[in-house]
Amino acid sequence: MVGNRGASATVTMSTVAGKATRKGNRGMEAAAVSPREPRTERGRRTQRAILDAAAAEFGDKGFHESSIVSITQRAGVALGSFYTYFESKEALFKALVADMSGRVRDHVAPVLREHRGGAIAAEGVALEAFLRFAREHKEIYRIIDEAEFVAPEDWRAHYLNTAARILERLQAARAKGELGVEPTEVHAWAIMGMNVFLGLRFGVMDGAADLGAVASQANALLQGGLG
Repeated sequence: MVGNRGASATVTMSTVAGKATRKGNRGMEAAAVSPREPRTERGRRTQRAILDAAAAEFGDKGFHESSIVSITQRAGVALGSFYTYFESKEALFKALVADMSGRVRDHVAPVLREHRGGAIAAEGVALEAFLRFAREHKEIYRIIDEAEFVAPEDWRAHYLNTAARILERLQAARAKGELGVEPTEVHAWAIMGMNVFLGLRFGVMDGAADLGAVASQANALLQGGLG
């Protein structure tokens, strides 16, 4: 949401993520099998339909009140098709957390690539892109929050990976002389935390706020703190 200088951030965050995965998962065992990779375009469309239906279903009802039957009905696919790609509801939920995390990344990355300004301004651009994603996909908040208990290792990976991307960008900017401070994990997590709660307030709770103005005001804080 990357410069060569940011490689150390990736190693650090990856190490933390690996340790987190090996730690206790609040008494729950995650599904061990990843979703099966479709071999055909039709299969990819079917799997996508199931993931999209799961996002809507889990977003509306939560994990425990949703069922495989209701998800397949919403997706318009046969029940047998579900088990072609996912072993269980838990496996689907884990796949969905990773999928939504990847969709946020893929939504923001092109916007950053097209940005021609400085590094701090780029964080404002990234925030605005995320706010727009959050407004269009409000269910992400319920799903990620619930993942803390249903799929804790995936929940941790989502935040660790997001923070790692931010830290990489900050380190690359520092190497270019664009930042007045040496960026650390604290800076990355502070920016991520700000983005998450601004998304909640102005993406989920408020459908009319000017997201460009929100991002601009938030970015002014970074200009004063990192510039």
